[in-house]
Amino acid sequence: MPACGAQGEYRAPKSRTELTDYWWFCLEHVRAYNGSWDFYKGMSPAQMEAQLRADTSWQRPSWPLGHIGGQSWDDDVLRDPLRILATGGLNQQRRAPSPTQAPTELREPLATLGIAWPTTLDTVKTRYKELAKLHHPDANGGSRSAEERLKTINLAYAAVRSHLAAEPRLAAAS
Repeated sequence: MPACGAQGEYRAPKSRTELTDYWWFCLEHVRAYNGSWDFYKGMSPAQMEAQLRADTSWQRPSWPLGHIGGQSWDDDVLRDPLRILATGGLNQQRRAPSPTQAPTELREPLATLGIAWPTTLDTVKTRYKELAKLHHPDANGGSRSAEERLKTINLAYAAVRSHLAAEPRLAAAS
């Protein structure tokens, strides 16, 4: 400021079109400048609204959630091999198995046990007991192949049992 002997330590923008170009003032004069400066001076209400909306997203374009550049998510773009998003409710309509189709992670264990989907926990337990008695090494003279088959049956039973325990509504669909 003319006739001010204080050092200019505080910056203030020169105009709203040049926000990175500053005037430097002392504390007293920067307070006076900021008190009289109006960013929206000379703008129409529509221009003020547009400026406020642009400021909300830091002057960057934005789209509604679930869209990329105005287009919806595509299965090629959104891959969810662990089904993390499906369990959270996203894309559940497209990715949820039908009640008559076994979930992907249970298809092999169900085939090992020889059970069709949908099933109940009681059916799985009954079938497991039958197969365990049939393939137990003691019932087969200590056979190594029977022992390996029993290990596979045990793993399949554990997978199906834990799934049915976690999702009781699926087991009740039968």
